[in-house]
Amino acid sequence: MAKLYFYYASMNAGKSTNLLQADFNYRERGMATMLWTASLDDRGGERAIESRIGLHADAHRFDAATDLWRRVMDAHVVQPLSCVLVDEAQFLTGPQVWQLARLADEAGIPVLCYGLRTDFRGELFEGAAALLGIADSLVELKAVCHCGRKATMNLRVDAGGGAVQAGNQTEIGGNDRYVALCRRHFTEAMGR
Repeated sequence: MAKLYFYYASMNAGKSTNLLQADFNYRERGMATMLWTASLDDRGGERAIESRIGLHADAHRFDAATDLWRRVMDAHVVQPLSCVLVDEAQFLTGPQVWQLARLADEAGIPVLCYGLRTDFRGELFEGAAALLGIADSLVELKAVCHCGRKATMNLRVDAGGGAVQAGNQTEIGGNDRYVALCRRHFTEAMGR
């Protein structure tokens, strides 16, 4: 039976690397896959999914209006898919998460989602909340805080390295804008 998986972590935990390795494993065995990532992060160009260690792949892009069920099923009719892999899954809408669950339940296609659990304020993203609620399997990937403890939080920083406390939930950036921290150091940086 196909399942809906959610692999979640703070930044710098290897989510995209893990996704690209899973994709490679399927393709190496001659199985077709379909990769997706959020359209709002357009830094990669043809390297839509790119890990910090240099692995990359092109992918379809979704936004809030994308009907993932329809798009995947249209492709599945042309070439049967063995797996659907979604990067930046925190940016999915709740209804899109249910569409992915339907792919697993009705179409029998495993769906592997990778994303952040919380934003720079420690609040759940819509897609992450839905996945935490309905995924068949939840897997936490580990990142490390500068103190050596497990990093579970994503601190947004300004150009001077100071903690950003307010702003839009989504702001695209890498190591220049975000730091993965344990909850203790996140709380200290936020002045809580």
